[in-house]
Amino acid sequence: MFPETRLRRLRGSKPLRDMLQETRLTVQNLIYPIFVQEGAARRVAVDSMPGVYRLSPDLLVEEVDAACRQGILAVLLFGVPETKDEAASSAYDDQGIVQQAVRLLKARFPDLVVITDVCLCEYTSHGHCGVVRDGRIDNDASLPLLAQTALSHARAGADIVAPSDMMDGRVRAIRDKLDFNGFSGVAILSYAAKFASAFYGPFREAAGSMPTFGDRRTYQMNPANRREALQETLDDLEEGADMVIVKPALAYLDLVREIRDAVLCPVAAYNVSGEYSLVKAAAAQGWVDERQIVLEILTGIKRAGADLIITYHARDAASWLNE
Repeated sequence: MFPETRLRRLRGSKPLRDMLQETRLTVQNLIYPIFVQEGAARRVAVDSMPGVYRLSPDLLVEEVDAACRQGILAVLLFGVPETKDEAASSAYDDQGIVQQAVRLLKARFPDLVVITDVCLCEYTSHGHCGVVRDGRIDNDASLPLLAQTALSHARAGADIVAPSDMMDGRVRAIRDKLDFNGFSGVAILSYAAKFASAFYGPFREAAGSMPTFGDRRTYQMNPANRREALQETLDDLEEGADMVIVKPALAYLDLVREIRDAVLCPVAAYNVSGEYSLVKAAAAQGWVDERQIVLEILTGIKRAGADLIITYHARDAASWLNE
């Protein structure tokens, strides 16, 4: 007890604080999400996400080259196709935009970990993550299309596929499809606990994936449900997931910790678009120190138990961590 115990003794100098730091955020913890679109020499700013762009494959290579030189080991690709239809056919087209991007990146950066988002929302004319029948999202009819999308990404050279659709059974469908076709070495990073969140707004502008009717609450999770998040995670691991994601991150750090304590596999947290944009907006007004707040947020996510952090701040954070 005070005065014999004085915890401030261990905070008295920067070297001492650094030596005793319990949680260490590194560049290797970061996954860089990038939007890729068709065409050439195309860089389209996402207005609601300052500093984020939709990139054509040629400019994607330049961006990834810069990220790799900063020490970033992994990227997560989202496709923005030219055409959409009710069957999301461009999602599993072997010449689709994500497939093109994967082939380019793996040819140029063979050691880069290329992760692909597996969902249908960017590719469907209605903007939902599954097949729509009679005004409802048909879970079971969506599974073959999701599995075919994952297979096409694996054929292009993806190291990891990341299903984000939240259809029941999609991890098993993807694992079976990959294994049957000789891609047992491709890992699945499942969006296991993905909530129907207001923090996704800017992403929908970036990906062009706003639903044309209704919302996604029949398949994405209720933000109030903790036990269900754990059940979803355990079910996905039982179906064959190798790693899991909690999405979003900041309002769900309790679940990052709970899932980290419940499972042995790597756990990722997605520092989503709304979280990014809030920081950017406040920093633009001079209300917060962007560098300090970003590193504090990412350290907090790591401290909560995330092994990996998917963040649009990845390149900025890498530059600060490398100093």
